[in-house]
Amino acid sequence: MVRSPQLDTVQLDSAHGGEFTHSEAQLANYQAHMDWWRTHTVSPDDSRDLIHSIARYL
Repeated sequence: MVRSPQLDTVQLDSAHGGEFTHSEAQLANYQAHMDWWRTHTVSPDDSRDLIHSIARYL
């Protein structure tokens, strides 16, 4: 996933419907959360390999 250099709107979907965030503070908070997830999750390749190893085990 490529980080967007400048976000101007983010749509967040939930069970209660969509929500649009526009303010600079909300967008900065959203970007900080996305940055955290990028550094604390496995890569797509590692994720695929994990799924394949679990499937072979079953």
